[in-house]
Amino acid sequence: MSAAVDRTLAALADPTRRRVVDLLAQRPRPAGELAREVGVSAPVMSRHLKTLRAGGLVQESHPEFDARVRVYALRPEPMVHLLRWLEESERLWRAQLSAFKAHVESGE
Repeated sequence: MSAAVDRTLAALADPTRRRVVDLLAQRPRPAGELAREVGVSAPVMSRHLKTLRAGGLVQESHPEFDARVRVYALRPEPMVHLLRWLEESERLWRAQLSAFKAHVESGE
């Protein structure tokens, strides 16, 4: 498994962060809105967003009208790497299970 997939899985290990990813899949959102939607304080949301940034899953921007506001959006690249890893794992398991099925059905 690559380091990129490791970072992605670590960032997605927490249910709150997965909820944030689900919300950001709909549209980019300010940090305060994410905190309200998820039901956590601003400092807690800040820590979750820091982990998601470190995992490469989100990027932040600042609207021109207010540099204090941080708007978060998803980055697709980490999910592409994760999907490739999952597809490879699925192929491996499919081959293993097919071989097991053939063995059981052969009666040996």
